[in-house]
Amino acid sequence: MSATDLHAGNPSKPNQRITIALVVAAGRGLRASGAVDDVPKQYRSIGGVAVLRRTVTALLAAARIDAVCVVINPASRTAYDAAMSGLVDDPRLMPPVAGGSTRQASVLAGLEALAPIAPRFVLIHDAARPFVTTAVVDDALARLEAGATALVAAVPVADTLKRSRDGKMVEATVARDGLWSAQTPQSFVFSEILKAHRAAAQAGRLDFTDDAAVAEWAGLSCGLSAGDPGNIKITTVADLAAADRRLTMEEAAKPQDVRVGTGYDVHAFAPGTAVVLGGLSIDHDRGLKGHSDADVVLHALTDALLGALAEGDIGQHFPPSDPRWKGAASDRFLQFAVDRVRARGGRIAHLDVTVVCEAPKIGPHRAAMRGSIAEICGLSVDRVSVKATTSERLGFTGRKEGIAALATATVALPFEQGEMTP
Repeated sequence: MSATDLHAGNPSKPNQRITIALVVAAGRGLRASGAVDDVPKQYRSIGGVAVLRRTVTALLAAARIDAVCVVINPASRTAYDAAMSGLVDDPRLMPPVAGGSTRQASVLAGLEALAPIAPRFVLIHDAARPFVTTAVVDDALARLEAGATALVAAVPVADTLKRSRDGKMVEATVARDGLWSAQTPQSFVFSEILKAHRAAAQAGRLDFTDDAAVAEWAGLSCGLSAGDPGNIKITTVADLAAADRRLTMEEAAKPQDVRVGTGYDVHAFAPGTAVVLGGLSIDHDRGLKGHSDADVVLHALTDALLGALAEGDIGQHFPPSDPRWKGAASDRFLQFAVDRVRARGGRIAHLDVTVVCEAPKIGPHRAAMRGSIAEICGLSVDRVSVKATTSERLGFTGRKEGIAALATATVALPFEQGEMTP
């Protein structure tokens, strides 16, 4: 079922077919940022992929979830769009909802946005828990279907607990018997948690730390569903580093189909005042001739990625005879190739491009070019290499008739079921 197929209804008469996961991603996440103006933790990368994207992907992998809705800070819309690039084509991903100034306000905003749909169940999940599993989701839904109204995914406390007021001296050892560590998703009958959140807001109770606390305050009985020790919440810079190491080790343990693709492109000079290279406009005494913006760097990289996938070339997917691509920005072509890698469950390990020309000078623009390519591809800059050379005044580049670019892309794909592995 696609998000556009969700039927409107009345919150007092929940749609018996619909379960929606509501992802709370409106926070600033400053404890995981190096500075106040740094990227919020949900948009930071672990294993080369944004935390939020991993969270949403994990929820979309649960077949019993009909749709996923993300609550975001409107100021982070650009970051959201970059993180969700390609995923927006999944019909179960709903448009994002603007959150509020607190987590509680953001959840209420998300619930209100879902009210016209009136789903039967809603699973409220933290954006910073990217390791949620289908088993955790399935257990919660099974308990809701068996008659539960409110549930908290939780695991029993395993560590010995100490009480200290000053953080220096132990005052007492706290018995851990019967103690559970709460996680998300926290799962509810939609109509009940919507009423509870509305009542809390009307009463001026804005101090609840999670949705189960709101439900308890409203008089709902909260049960426990199965959590997972690996379903950690990323809070600090150290958490981000640990999650990145975890994913790196998991990837290293998987058999992978590592492929290398190459790309080559050339465009002749034409009258103009700038050339577009690597997504950047660089002042020059001439432009480049082409049906699109003639960005030889991005064209070569696009062909390298498509070559690694054995999925044709740029001309096959974006023929110059098609008027839709006249003057088009070439980041659209490269983004297409990146999305094709992700659609096959793969990842880009490295991109390397060499620009061949006598002029303009590439060196002063190298760092910005690397950053531009990394942003388009959703990679860290250390996975993008840009080099430049001349052809010693030989050939068409030596005669300053045009610019050429050669690119290499290294891609890791999962082996298909039944396919031979090394």
